[in-house]
Amino acid sequence: MVKKILLLSFVSMFTTNVVSAKLKILFGRINKIEIVADLPDTEKYAVSIGSKEYLDLARVHQEYNIAWIIPVWVTQEPKLVLAKKESDEYLELTNEQLDQVVSENKLNKESLLQPGFYTKYGGKLLVLLIIGLILYGFFSKANPKKINPTYI
Repeated sequence: MVKKILLLSFVSMFTTNVVSAKLKILFGRINKIEIVADLPDTEKYAVSIGSKEYLDLARVHQEYNIAWIIPVWVTQEPKLVLAKKESDEYLELTNEQLDQVVSENKLNKESLLQPGFYTKYGGKLLVLLIIGLILYGFFSKANPKKINPTYI
């Protein structure tokens, strides 16, 4: 029993524990790739000749966000590209190639370029709500009332 206690105390002396009381909130610009149209799985949209992986039409834009989930604003306008699902790589197209892909698949280019409501306005609303709650917390505190003790 004593040997176990000595062994545990010896091992615990050389283990390190990293403790951080700071909350790290990540923010910055990221590139978002969203698949907007599933193209047919034909040889024309194959990743390589004879491949079983196919490209789809995707929208790429750059946004400034907080914690990777709250998009505050779009810093680079969206453009349409070809991309694989579940991949960060994409293939840029010329305007002629893009028009050909859109017309062949009977798609509406303008509606595909529009980011969703949350991307456009959701992050701004959340940030304004958080700032409003912080300001409300600072300015809504009532002044403490003086209570005079009464003796019986």
